[in-house]
Order: sequence, then C-alpha cells, then structure tokens
Amino acid sequence: MNENQDVINIVESGVLGFVVGDAFGVPVEFTIRSQRKRDLLTEMIGNGSHPVPEGTWSDDSSMTIATLDSIRECENINYDDIMSKYCDWVFNKKYTATDEVFDVGSTTGYAVDNYYKNKMHPLDCGGKDEMSNGNGSLMRMLPIAYYLHFSNIDYSTKVDIITNYSSLTHGHEVSILGCLIYNDYMNNLLNGMSKEDAYYDLDIERYRLHFSEETVEKYRRILKHELKDLDEDSIKSTGYVVDTLEASMWALLNTNNYEEAIVLAVSLGDDTDTVAAITGSMAGTIYGVNSIPERWLSKVRKVDYIKNIVTGFCDVINKNNSRVYGFINKPEFFDL
Repeated sequence: MNENQDVINIVESGVLGFVVGDAFGVPVEFTIRSQRKRDLLTEMIGNGSHPVPEGTWSDDSSMTIATLDSIRECENINYDDIMSKYCDWVFNKKYTATDEVFDVGSTTGYAVDNYYKNKMHPLDCGGKDEMSNGNGSLMRMLPIAYYLHFSNIDYSTKVDIITNYSSLTHGHEVSILGCLIYNDYMNNLLNGMSKEDAYYDLDIERYRLHFSEETVEKYRRILKHELKDLDEDSIKSTGYVVDTLEASMWALLNTNNYEEAIVLAVSLGDDTDTVAAITGSMAGTIYGVNSIPERWLSKVRKVDYIKNIVTGFCDVINKNNSRVYGFINKPEFFDL
C-alpha cells in the first residue's frame, strides 16, 4: 500500500465514522434519555425528529464536508473560502445529503449571515459571548485535526489555527478550548495511542498556558481524567460544547467497538447527531472503516460523493507536504 492510500484509509475511516454517526443520530435528535433507553436504537432509520429519509446526515457533516472540499480546492486553509462554502450550504443547499437544508444552529446561522449579508471579515463573524458556546465549531473540527496532524506545525501555531477556525462561527474561548482538546485527542489517536493512553496524555497544564483558569476549569472532568469512570447520570449530552465533548469521549472510553460506541452515544439522548458524529470520528479512527456496520453504511446518502472529496483532500495533504514543511513559519501560508 502506498503512502497516499494509507492517508486515504486513515481519513476515510474517521470521516465515514463521523457521517454514519451523524446520520444514525438525526432521527432521534432532541429526544430524552429515558425514551432512548426504553426504545434503544440499533438500526439506521428515517424521519423521526426531522422529516428526512434514513441515512440523511445533518449540518455537522455538511460543514465538515465543506471544509474538506475547501482545503481540497485551495490546497491550504483559506478562511474566506471556507465561509463561502458554508454560504453555499445554507443558501444553495450544497454539501447536503438530500439537497435540502434542515438543521442550522442559531450561532452558526448568525455567523454565516454576518459573512454573506454583512460582508464581515471571516474571523469576526462568530459569536464571542458566553452564550455562543454551542457545539457548532467542534462538530466541524475533524478536517482541521487531519490537516494539522499531517503538517509539521509547532503547537502554538496549531492553537492559532484552531482559534481562527473555531472563530468563524464560535469565537468564545470555551468553544476554542473544546476544539483544541478534541484536536489533541485525535492527534494522539492518529499517532497510534490507545484510546485510554490518548485520554490520559491530555495535560491540564498545557491548556493553562493558552486559556483562562475559568475556561480550563470547565473541562476539568476531561483534563483531570475523571470522565471515564463517571456514571451515566453524570453525563450530559446537550448542545453545549463542554457537554458534547464529554459525552462523546465518555461513550468512546466506555465501549469496545464502533457499533457499541454509536449506540451508547445515541442512547444518551438530546443532541444525538452531534454526540454520535464526534464519537464516530474517534471510533472510526481507532477501529477502522471496516468496523462500521455495513447495514448502516449502506443506507447513508452520497457515500461515493464523500469519498471523492476525501480522496481529493488526501491528495492535497500528500502533494503539499513539502510545501507545508517549507512554509511552516510563514503565517501568510494560511489565508486570513
């Protein structure tokens, strides 16, 4: 297997793991935990919370695919182009599973409007107040995690890039820190660590160098390695970025394969599509694309379309490796 195919296999495992988790959770989004436990979901279904057919993925996957496509086309991280593609999604129904837009978060919609209608600079579009800490930037962080993993970029620069990328829609540091923790955990997995070692490697002191103590404290249960052993009643699965990251990591750490992780993530109720999508990105990375049940994957919309964008994204990663290494200390490489 050549190097390019290796990268494609790695990225495809996480992306399809993400999209399948998203589509699995869409039909029961917003339902309560007691209902999910009573009617445990184990198969891909349609309709339910949204009037869409089985295998339909949501805004989580749309923005993730749009980001992959932007990097594929621009061969770097171009914030203007990314926001333009989010506009294509919201207003032109591009990057959707069924050529329909049915789920746009309020903070994300506000940011897209700021860019499209108010002509604001992309890094100024996102909400920056305490109430702007939904999971809308965390849910689209996977392509950046891959891009940064395959680039020889120092940690401080990675923090800057993640800050900028989150700020397109979510500019408060609670959202940014959640994205950074997810990126670091994914990087550990991509370096071959077990899910447990990757979790215990997260060091609270690392984040205190970049974020306020108040913000770091919100992620204490993850960063002080208390999360894995918490009982289910202690886990929230809301759209608040801290809750979403905790629920996703908790589901991953307390299961042994992809299918178990997704079923547990969705059984928590509430923001089921995003929790399952983020869980799926990590589980797909750990267990590989072949771990995704075929009975689920076969029902997901536009899989070949997603695979083609992933392949183009991976071509850029491989083609640009020498350019990335050569330009690593030049901030103009990343279009602001």
